[in-house]
Formats: sequence, structure tokens, C-alpha cells
Amino acid sequence: MARGRLNSSSKAEAELPKAKLNAASLRKVGKLLSYIKPYKVKFIGGLLFLVVSSLVGLAFPGFFGALIDASQGTKRYSFVPADLKTIGEAAVVVLFLQGFVSYFRITWFVQVAEKSLAAIRRDTYFRLITLPMNFFANRRVGELNSRISADLSQIQETLTTTFAEVIRQLIILVGGISLLIIISWKLTIALLVVLPVLIVVAIVFGKFIRSISREAQDQLAESNTIVEETLQGIANVKAFVNEAFEAGRYDKTLQRVVSIAVRGAKYRGLFGAFIVFCLFGTVFCEIWYGSYLVSIHDKGMTFGQLTNFIVYAAFISAAMGSLPDLYANIQKAVGASERVLEILDEKGENVSINASENVIKQKLHGNLAFNNVVFAYPSRSELTVLNDVSFTANAGQRVAIVGPSGSGKSTMAALILQFYHPQSGSIYFDGLDADEYALTDIRNQVAIVPQDVLLFGGTILENIAYGKLDASKDEIIEAAKKANADQFITSFPEGYDTIVGERGVKLSGGQRQRIAIARALLKNPAILILDEATSSLDSESERLVQDALEVLMKGRTSIIIAHRLSTIREADKIIVLEKGNIIETGNHQELIANEQGLYRYLSQLQFETAQG
Repeated sequence: MARGRLNSSSKAEAELPKAKLNAASLRKVGKLLSYIKPYKVKFIGGLLFLVVSSLVGLAFPGFFGALIDASQGTKRYSFVPADLKTIGEAAVVVLFLQGFVSYFRITWFVQVAEKSLAAIRRDTYFRLITLPMNFFANRRVGELNSRISADLSQIQETLTTTFAEVIRQLIILVGGISLLIIISWKLTIALLVVLPVLIVVAIVFGKFIRSISREAQDQLAESNTIVEETLQGIANVKAFVNEAFEAGRYDKTLQRVVSIAVRGAKYRGLFGAFIVFCLFGTVFCEIWYGSYLVSIHDKGMTFGQLTNFIVYAAFISAAMGSLPDLYANIQKAVGASERVLEILDEKGENVSINASENVIKQKLHGNLAFNNVVFAYPSRSELTVLNDVSFTANAGQRVAIVGPSGSGKSTMAALILQFYHPQSGSIYFDGLDADEYALTDIRNQVAIVPQDVLLFGGTILENIAYGKLDASKDEIIEAAKKANADQFITSFPEGYDTIVGERGVKLSGGQRQRIAIARALLKNPAILILDEATSSLDSESERLVQDALEVLMKGRTSIIIAHRLSTIREADKIIVLEKGNIIETGNHQELIANEQGLYRYLSQLQFETAQG
């Protein structure tokens, strides 16, 4: 029976979707339960201790009645003497036994659940990061993160707590009702006629109150959004003299929060009155009727038995009240299991979880060719991005790819890295189709320096070492020097141990770019992709990065995707893309000589913009 807080500052809980419990959903859950198999001995032992603990717990209230009867000189059970000391000593032994059993039950269940969940988390995370890029194109990062965190936490709670509680409460419910009937079938019928109805009403009422609480929280979140937006755009607010407007907008949402909270408080008051009058009234009536049965010595009923009845009635009331919430938790866990299994059942890329199995088996020399490649992103299959694209890049050549935004330049980079596969046509490395190479062989020997460099939140040293995890510190420093990065790195107090911050926010764009170049140098790829690597930098940073790129491109095949045409004049070959088609190919002098060509037009346009 839920009695959630209803003041407007109470925290709303995120509700996970529930799944229907049927044969199909339970079969899916069975796949996850296979992770428990290595620990089945402890799991079965925990179940046995759970049953013993629950049965011992049911036996304990019998001591209350025995004590009361013994105090009046009445012998309750033939095997228990009417002696307070003996009954007390027996109760202590039973308590110790229950504590002993409960300890092993809890620790074994937690051990099994934690180890099983760790295995599920590991497999889910590894499967997630080895799924093809198309999987991520169709899903939000927050949704996937929720599966790793919220969904698996729900499964964890069910394995460690909910599952055991369901068994415990069912034993208490069945055993408690049986014992109630033994004590007095008349009192039991009177209780079971009223109690289930009251509990159902209380549960429904509690859910209604929680829905109002969530409504108030949603409204409060909206008001917090207004505060966040206003403070983030405070310059605009002041510039347009809209302080009064923003204050009024915030006040309106606060009034709605107050209105919902007050409405919820009224229902909470009714709920409290219901609890006091109906449930406590039921307990009082049971005691009243039970006292009457004791007074007339109905089947020899004693005050001790009435005490037992009251305690067992409280037990089964709590069990009845908790089962709906436990059932809801199981539904959430089944739903969470289905969402986790969606990831585990996805077909991942051919990458091993053991790093030793991902080492290079076939060496690339750097020859690259596209042969009649046609490609459309699976999420937008009706839109052809590349149409019959063919070109070659010989080992050591610099090939530039230019064209307007949306012409398919970055898509070609993604195809070289095998993030996607063409619908028709082929991509060749050293004359062999890409399918004839292990995926890890290609990616281990192709490096990319993107426009927007993503650094991980560790140190500069760790970020450079990402290109070669077993590199020595001397190798890392040498790569940084070649990338024109050593000077700025050593200017920091912590040097190479400087924390770069989330996504590298503590470094400038040029600094992040040079770290990415050092990372690529350390990887020593056969094929290098530069995806507009200098387009967002200022002139000074661009000069430093361009010098570093010259070192990086030396002696290796380089695919240069460029927006600034001034950076590719020395390329051996320039490919001009428009709407997914190659419309021109040649070097800078050949293309600039074509008066009707797109390359010449783009070059003149950029020159005029720079002059202006």
C-alpha cells in the first residue's frame, strides 16, 4: 500500500515500462537466467534457506500466544510446558536459527545476483560496442544508456530482492491463512471477507495518488526548464528587457504546481481517513469479535490464541498489500529483460572480446579502390548517397575528395572504415575485396582524424595511447613531438598527466586536433583519412595542425576530405563529388583549367570570400 509523498519537492521516480507475463515473455527471461547456472548450487541453497527462514518466521508468533497463556497458567501445546522461562529460551533459539539462515540466504542471493549481473552487463556492453553503426543511427544514446543502467538495475533488484520476497510473501500468505483457520475459522472468514476488498481499494487509491504526484513533478520540471533556459540566455533576456515576461512565465508554472499539489493533498487526506477508519476499524472489529469468542470459550479459545490470530492477520495483511507491488516489479524486470535481450540478440560485428585475437593477420600496403559503389544509409534507403562511384588510390598517394555539403564525402570515409557496406559495387584493399579481410585487419590499419575530435575524459597520455594501447611513454612523447603537440602539453603543470576533461573540453580545438594526429601517428596506419581536419581552426592553429598533418601523411595513402580547397592543392589526385556522383577527377592544375568545372567554381568562390 503506497503512501507516496505529495509535497511539490518530492522526487518523482522514473517508471520503467511493464511487460505482460505470458509464456513468451517468461521464455525470454529464461535466457537471462542461464547466467545463474554457474552459481546454481548457491542459488538453490539460498532458495532452501529462504523457505526455512519463512517457515521459522511463521512459527515465531506462536510464542506470543504461548507466553500469554503460560502467564495465566494455561498450557498451550502439549510439547511446550506452561513455563515462561522455557518458552523464552525456545524463542531465543528459534530467533538465532532464523538469523543464521537469513544471513546465508541474503549473502548467497546477493553473490549470485551480483556475479550474474556483472556477466550480463559485460556481455551487453561488449555486444553494444560491437554492433554496426546503423544500429546507433536509429537509436538515442540515452535510450541505450538506460538499458545498461536502469534496465539492468531493475533486473538486479528483482534477482536480489523481489524474487525472494515473492516466495516469502506467498509462504506467509498460504501458511498464515492455514494457521488462522486452525486458530478460529469464524474469525478467519470474517477477516477474509473484508480484508482483500480494503487492500484492493487502498492499492488503487495509492496508485491514483502517485499519478498526481508524478503530474506535480512533471509540472515542477517544466518550471525548472524555464529557469535553466532563462539563465542560459540571460544576455538575451536583458537585451530585450524581458525580465518581467520570464518572471510571469515562471509564476504561471508555479501556480500550476501549487494547484496540483493542493489537489493531491486533499486526496491524500481522504486516503489517510480511509486507512484510519476502515483498516484500523477492521482490526478493532476483529479484536472485538475475537474477545467475544474468548469470553464464551468458543472451542476453548484463549487470549493467547487471539494474540496469535492478530499477529498472523497482520502478517497476511502485509503480504496481501505487498504482492501487487512485487508483481509490478516482476513485470518491470521482464520488460527490462526483453529490452536487454534485444541488444544481446543483435548480430554484432566480427570483433573478439579478447584483444589478442584482434591483432593484424593480413598486412595492408595502402592501395585502395572503389569500384561502382552504390550506397544508401539503411535508415534512409530511399535516398542514394553515393551513385556508381569508382576511383583508385595507390599506396602512398594523396587523394583529396571535395564537393558541396551533403555530396557524400564523409560517407566515403565511413565506407573505407567498414562502418557500412555498399548496396552494390566493391571496395578493394591491395586488390582484394574488403570481405576477404578480417574487419579488425582493416580498422587496425586505417586511421581517421575527424573535424570534431572526441577525447576521452582521462589524461593526455591516455588519449594519445588510445592509438596503440601497448605503446611506451617514449613512443607517445615522440608521436606528440611529430604532431606539434609536445610544446603545449609540457607547458601544463601536469604535462602528459593533464586531465583533458569530458570530451576534451579543457583543450582548444587546435590542441585536440594535434592530440588526434599524435594518436594516428602512434597507430602508424597504412591508410589515413583526414575528414576536414582543419576546417574549424583559426589561422595559427591551422598552420600548426597542417605542419603536423604533413608529417602524418608522409609515406602513407592519405584520403583528404576537405572544405578549404587551399589545403589540397598538392594532392596527387582530386575527386570532385556532387550529389553522390564523381563529376571531375584530376590534380589541381588540371581541374582549375576547366572553366566550366565545379572545382574551379568552388575555388573562385572561396577566393572571393577570403578577399571580401
